[in-house]
Amino acid sequence: MSTVNNATAFPFARPIYVTLKPVGPQCNMHCDYCYYADKAGLYRQEETQTMSIGLVEEFTRQYISSQTARQVLFIWHGGEPMLRPLSFYRRAVELQQRYAAGRHIDNFIQTNGTLIDDEWCRFLRDHHWLVGISIDGTQAMHDAYRRTRGGGATWRQVMKAIDRLKHYGVDWNVMATINACNVTQPEQFYSFIQSVDARYIQFTPIVERRQDIDMPLASPDDTAAQMTASSITPSAWGNFLCSLFDLWVRHDVGHRFVQLFDATLANWCGVEPGLCALSVHCGQAAVMEANGDVYSCDHFVFHDYRLGNMRERPLVAMLYGEAQHSFGQRKELALPSCCKKCSFLFACHGECPKNRFDVSADGERGLNYLCEGYRRFFRHVQPFMDYMRSEWRAGQPPANVMNVAEELLACTKTGETTMHDMGH
Repeated sequence: MSTVNNATAFPFARPIYVTLKPVGPQCNMHCDYCYYADKAGLYRQEETQTMSIGLVEEFTRQYISSQTARQVLFIWHGGEPMLRPLSFYRRAVELQQRYAAGRHIDNFIQTNGTLIDDEWCRFLRDHHWLVGISIDGTQAMHDAYRRTRGGGATWRQVMKAIDRLKHYGVDWNVMATINACNVTQPEQFYSFIQSVDARYIQFTPIVERRQDIDMPLASPDDTAAQMTASSITPSAWGNFLCSLFDLWVRHDVGHRFVQLFDATLANWCGVEPGLCALSVHCGQAAVMEANGDVYSCDHFVFHDYRLGNMRERPLVAMLYGEAQHSFGQRKELALPSCCKKCSFLFACHGECPKNRFDVSADGERGLNYLCEGYRRFFRHVQPFMDYMRSEWRAGQPPANVMNVAEELLACTKTGETTMHDMGH
């Protein structure tokens, strides 16, 4: 195989991340909306769905050497990555230290939290790992879809895990899905976030389709599939975002960091949003399965988006090669005409390609299913974003928006707000 292993040999080299699936899609839970549960069909019958430490070593060596930045982030995901024993991760840390070559190594693990115990917490704290906890809000919201394989509730276990992480001083954040249950309850959802004192919050809208209830999830390229029962509607998404923003902007700007709101402000200020869904291009977040197969994106683990296998092709050739570059550029190039003319294109850039299966008013395919919701959100937050951008440009903290939040909220109800009205 080729011996190319240096990112600078490729014209498209840039910082890139790979999500590792150490147990593939295996999980100790059975969430109704899980987009990864049926990926076991990708593996050949003789293949294990558990990543070998030998593969981890080869990945670690190539991944670190391929990076264009001094900081290197390892992302562990599932399925449920904590199904692998701590000895596996201790060995992974040793390998990172062996191949670091002066680079700063960070680790992030996304977990459902049900397997976190004291030993795990000590490891996570001692090695400064960031933990993403999957929790969908209150007990009723969470247990509606996130249940055990036997149908049992999981919320109490996850809450115990959060308490344990806090006790040990482990850095953690919330990863919530916004689904058909909690999307109609933004106030209760945000009240829960405040009650557990989550400082960093990410949420992902559930937009999933199947040809039939017993069929695997449809590829983004499938035009005939139907929405699942747990998926949200565009209007509900817009209502949720606007209501949540109104709660956040009054008291929590600069204290509680909501990824989507921060990324929106970044786009308003003309800087990189740090969220691929709102970036001009994507393709910087590949995924490697337990058998070494590498795909363009966590949401595009389908045959057509397989870049190769790390045992057969250098990682850098897959990450910085033409196929991945084209995948990332297609996000911009495939925008329908209505998006290119939209005044909020700068804010969303068409959002995630996995959601771009709808049809525009003029019959053109490729419209984002959530477009209506996003447009309502951007219109609603425009005066706040304008104000925060003005503060940022003046060298002042955007959190100053809280001083005028009530006035802005009152004005938005009548549609009268302009930056001139606010003295800017």
